[in-house]
Amino acid sequence: MFLSEAEAEARLEELRRQRAALDRAIAEHELYLELGRRLTAAAPAPPSPVGPTQPEPRPQAEPPAPAGPAPADGRSAGRRVIEAAFEVMAAAGRPMHAAEIWEAVAARGLTLPGHDPVAALNTRLWKRAQGGTALRRLGDAVYALDGEG
Repeated sequence: MFLSEAEAEARLEELRRQRAALDRAIAEHELYLELGRRLTAAAPAPPSPVGPTQPEPRPQAEPPAPAGPAPADGRSAGRRVIEAAFEVMAAAGRPMHAAEIWEAVAARGLTLPGHDPVAALNTRLWKRAQGGTALRRLGDAVYALDGEG
C-alpha cells in the first residue's frame, strides 16, 4: 500500500496548495481580529444621557515625527513594493490575496514598516485601487489587475 513517486509528488503538491490556502485564511482572520481590536480600542464612550452635552476640546497637533530617513526614501521604498506587487500579480495572471502578494514581494527582499506587513500592503493596494489605476479590489484583501478575474 505504498504510493508511487508520481502519486507521492501529486499528493505533496495538493497538500502544499491546501497549506497555502490555510495560510491565506489564517492571515485574513488575523487581520480581521487585529482590525476589530483596533476599532474596539478606538471606539469612543457613548455620550452620557444626563445633562447638556458640550463639545469635546479639539486634540492638539501631534509633535513632529522623530528624525529618520528622508520622506522621499520612504516613498520610493513604498513605490518599489507596489511596483513589485503589480509585477507579481501580472506574472500570476489571476486575482490574488494580499497575503499571497506579500509572500512573493518579501521573497524579493522588500520590506514594509510595522508589525503586520500584510495589513500595510493591503492598505497601500486598497488606496491604489481607488486611484484610477489598473488595480481593482475584488473583495476583502483580494486584488486583480484590469483584465484578470
